[in-house]
Order: sequence, then C-alpha cells, then structure tokens
Amino acid sequence: MTEQDPLVSVVITVYNGAAYLGEAIESALGQTQGNVEVVVVDDGSDDGSDEVAQRYPVVFERSTQRGGIGAARNLATSLATGEFLTYLDADDRFPPHKLQVQLRAFRDDPELDVVYGCVSEFVSPELTGEQAARIRPPVARSESHLSGVMLIRRAAFDRVGPWTEGLKVGTGVDWYMRSAEAGLKTAMLDDVFLERRIHSANNGLREADHRSQYLSIVKEALDRRRHPRS
Repeated sequence: MTEQDPLVSVVITVYNGAAYLGEAIESALGQTQGNVEVVVVDDGSDDGSDEVAQRYPVVFERSTQRGGIGAARNLATSLATGEFLTYLDADDRFPPHKLQVQLRAFRDDPELDVVYGCVSEFVSPELTGEQAARIRPPVARSESHLSGVMLIRRAAFDRVGPWTEGLKVGTGVDWYMRSAEAGLKTAMLDDVFLERRIHSANNGLREADHRSQYLSIVKEALDRRRHPRS
C-alpha cells in the first residue's frame, strides 16, 4: 500500500457461510496492492458466521433477521467508505493480484467507470468424489460480469443505483443490466479476478425453485428499453 492508493471497499455479505467466510476475508485482506477496507454484513446467520467475521479487522454489522442478498449488500454498501467498490460472496475468494491489476487499469485510463475480467471455478475440497460428481464441472476460465469480478468507482455505482431487494436469484444480473443501461465506461481484462467455489449449497442451487425470477428480470429490462424514463 502507498499513500497514493485509493481506498477500496470489499463488500462481503454472508448467510450461514461460516465454513468459508474466513478464507474469503483473508483473500481480501491479502491483496498485493491496495488500501483495503473490508465490510462484512451477516444477514441473520445462525451458524456462527458473526464470530468468524469478528476475528478479523473488518467493519462488521449483523442483521437479526434475514433480508436477502440485495438488502444485505445495500446495508454493507452504506457502511463502505471507499472510492472504489467490489463485492465478494462469502464462499468465494480473490486471487492476490486482483486489486493491483484493476487499479492499474484505472490509472491508465482515468475515464473508466468499471473494470471486469475473468472468473475461474473450483470444486470445494471438502466434497467427496460422489458429491462432486452430482455438481456440474467447474469452468476453468471465462470472461464475466459477476459482481465479484468487477471493481467499480463508487460514483459510478451510485449512478446505477442500489441492489434490487427481494430477489432470491439474479441480483447480480439485474444490477448488471441496469449498469449497461447507465452507459458506464467499462474495460474487460484477461486476468482472473475471482475464484468461485462450487459446492452443494451455492445460492443458485439453494434457490433453484425461484429461477423464474430471471425471466422477470429480463422482462423488466426490456420494458425499461421500450419505455425509458425522461
């Protein structure tokens, strides 16, 4: 870290993710470059996630009732003070170079609003071979607009607006669609900026009964295009 490094807020929300939360926080605190603030919001967990979070030098708040991903991210974002924001799910992790490479891109092009890159997936090592066989194979590397991949200026995030609350799935898809409509200047780099854990309790699997919400998200995006606000 140098005096010139802008403050980056790494926002982590967790619901019953005690098994992986420590690894996620350590990956944020262990960046090779960057003035990092880690903000953790516990969304009503009952598995000791709050105890894990408070072992680390983080900004922490716990909700007594579960509000969902959107509400938890909005609360955590309101606590964040960084010039830049990035979001990390409690079961994923950042490679050590993430912020170093992304901040360099912003220095090279001061007009950038957001930097994306690639994601790599891994099967959580505690799974047995039989458990792993029931889950889709991990993707070795792919370009991505996941919130964990992106690094965004706080001012640009505010132009798009908060995370939609009440969604069980597709929270990130909804926000990305709105960010595209806002006309943010983006860059897509070849580097891997997120290591995504594949396990039996991923949110997409846990909330599989709500997949129809993806269709609603797409419909709302199309409606906004047909009837743009003045």
